[in-house]
Amino acid sequence: MAILATRGAIYIRFPPLLHHTNKLPNISKSVRSRVPTGRSIGLSLFARYSPAQDFSSRFQDSIDNLPNLVEDIFQTSLNTGPRGAVRLVQGIQAVIGVGGEWLTDLSKSANASSGLPMQMQLGLLSPLYLRKLFERMGATYIKLGQFIASAPTLFPPEYVLEFQRCFDNAPAVPFEEIQAILRQELGGPIDTVYEYVDPVPLASASIAQVHGARLRGSLDEVVIKVLKPGIEDVLVVDLNFVYVVARILEFLNPELSRASLVSIVKDIKASMLEEVDFKKEAANIESFRGYLEAMGLVRQATAPKVYPHCSTKRVLTMERLYGVPLTDLDSIRSLVSSPETSLITALNVWFGSLLGCETFHADVHAGNLWLLRDGRIGFLDFGIVGRISPKTWTAMEIFLTSISSEDYEAMAASLVDMGATDRDVDAKAFARDLKQVFSSIQNLDTEIVIAAARSSNTNTTTVAANVVVDEMQMNTLFLDVVRVSESYGLKFPREFALLMKQLLYFDRYTRLLAPNLNMLQDQRISIASNRRNSNIVDL
Repeated sequence: MAILATRGAIYIRFPPLLHHTNKLPNISKSVRSRVPTGRSIGLSLFARYSPAQDFSSRFQDSIDNLPNLVEDIFQTSLNTGPRGAVRLVQGIQAVIGVGGEWLTDLSKSANASSGLPMQMQLGLLSPLYLRKLFERMGATYIKLGQFIASAPTLFPPEYVLEFQRCFDNAPAVPFEEIQAILRQELGGPIDTVYEYVDPVPLASASIAQVHGARLRGSLDEVVIKVLKPGIEDVLVVDLNFVYVVARILEFLNPELSRASLVSIVKDIKASMLEEVDFKKEAANIESFRGYLEAMGLVRQATAPKVYPHCSTKRVLTMERLYGVPLTDLDSIRSLVSSPETSLITALNVWFGSLLGCETFHADVHAGNLWLLRDGRIGFLDFGIVGRISPKTWTAMEIFLTSISSEDYEAMAASLVDMGATDRDVDAKAFARDLKQVFSSIQNLDTEIVIAAARSSNTNTTTVAANVVVDEMQMNTLFLDVVRVSESYGLKFPREFALLMKQLLYFDRYTRLLAPNLNMLQDQRISIASNRRNSNIVDL
């Protein structure tokens, strides 16, 4: 059990259920033998993707694919442009800076009688200095660091533990720079649009910064989400570089294509670039608000109103909502008499949006799903959304039904139908392994967050704490389910991954707010599949 104290709050964190693949409780031996332990990144990758073809065959395939690789790298380089050279210089400066820290620490350790620690021997590849290097490289690498911290099934525990620091708030951009962006984007003085802008940010993430404000004229309380300066250019350059590396790795070892390495990088790139286009996020919010209005749900749930006259691609001005995350049980009890009823409302609204809205909210962690002061459910931050394809939804219906009925053979069959694979799957063995995984999830420990002091800032602290907790736990659980499926050669579309992750979030809320509720069997909850015969348009 770890006790952390941050910004006036104490977090008592019990060990996550699943720290590492070789510690999966009740997982069959056959699954363990197929999933890498992660003790060594290089060794686990080599063991998992060792060449299955003879040398001459692989060499011929490489020769055949070489023109496509060269063309792809050339085109990506053109798209990157001169920004790549600037970013290269920044990367060299980051390496020199962190390298200087390592040399300083090395000289101190060299004088110690206990010998040179392993961390110092590894140099910039050690967890500590690699994390520092990622932080110096900025937003893209911070997000990659968050992925490492959330993937204990892929990376050694020392790296997972160290990179959890990447979940901390990113350094704030000086308010003068935020003001300059606002003037540029809004085309004039800030005080013609806002009566007041709080210079102290409410939050500062790797990509954007959020400030509280009050509109001129209407005096509406709002929040302004501002894209950090230069972040889009940095993302394009960094993600293009990561893509080229992935292409080269697949070229050198074609077996890596089975892991869809390039496809994963493409998906990460598309997702991250969508997050920096606030016009798309504004459209996602308005689409969700339209769904709530069409379904008569505005008294049950809401999303922040967007103010188009002071919103652009880099600036998003929204209604300020006040509430608490769905993991803050004590505060929820002070707002409503039945936390279970509020959870059922959230479930019905979200399930209904799967088919009733053009996109569904695909990031319902505790920082984005609140119980508002007026008792409604508030859906925040629509930077990450998903869409359902007919094929995925048909399989997903069976999958959800099989979860509620604990029919693991039907679950295995639905996942096989949903996933792409180039080999036969032992459905019965797959079903047995899925049963073990879902049995382990039932034992998930709930995190406990205790606020040291109740003040106007307490809710902000609680939200920040729960975002970290959710990301670490839910990513771990999701990855364990997916890794078992991948051990049978299955590769799932992104939409399934998004849906699965949200269900795990809701599973956590259910255990905290309504321990006796079965969200897939309770008659008060309408899963989207039950709405097919209604007036909601099927996508």
